[in-house]
Amino acid sequence: MSQVSESLHPAELVDFVGSHLIYTYDNGWQYELYVKDENTIDYRIHSGMVGGRWVRDQFAHIVRLGEGIYKISWDEPTGTCVSVAVNLPKRKLHGVIFFPDWIARDPKKTVCFQNDHLDAMRAYRDAGPTYPKLVIDEFATITFMERRDRDDQSVIDCPPEKLPSGYADRRN
Repeated sequence: MSQVSESLHPAELVDFVGSHLIYTYDNGWQYELYVKDENTIDYRIHSGMVGGRWVRDQFAHIVRLGEGIYKISWDEPTGTCVSVAVNLPKRKLHGVIFFPDWIARDPKKTVCFQNDHLDAMRAYRDAGPTYPKLVIDEFATITFMERRDRDDQSVIDCPPEKLPSGYADRRN
C-alpha cells in the first residue's frame, strides 16, 4: 500500500497539529513526540531499549478519536510498527510498539538520527530476522505538553544527548 499524501480528515486535526509532548511509559522509557502536520511526526527517544534514537519527517496515519483524543500509527524503515493513542485532557497515552526480531537482538543498531541512515535501516530490516516481533504494550503519562507552530523544524532538531540539562525533566 502506498502512502497517501494527505490526511483523510485534516479539519479534525487542527487542534492536534503542533502538539509537542514528552511522556514516560510505565516501564520507565521516556519519549518525545511532535505532531508536525496532519500526517508527519518527529520524535526523540530519551531512554529505553533504543534510547538516543531520533527521527524527523516520519509519515504517520493520524486520526481524531474524540474530543482531545487522537491515534497516531506508523511503519518505520526498520520494520518497526507503532500505534499510539493520545488522550490530551487526561494527559495519558497508550502505545504499542512492534519491534522486529533483529532490533530485539541488537537494538543499538537503530540508535542514531535515522534520516541520515535510511539505507542502513532498510538493509538491516531486509536482512532480518523480522519475526517473531517483540511487542511493547504500555501506558504512559504525558509530563510536558506545549503548542508549537506547524512544521517547526526547531522542535526536534538534535539527539537527546545534545539537549540542555533537565530538558526532558520539565513538567507542566
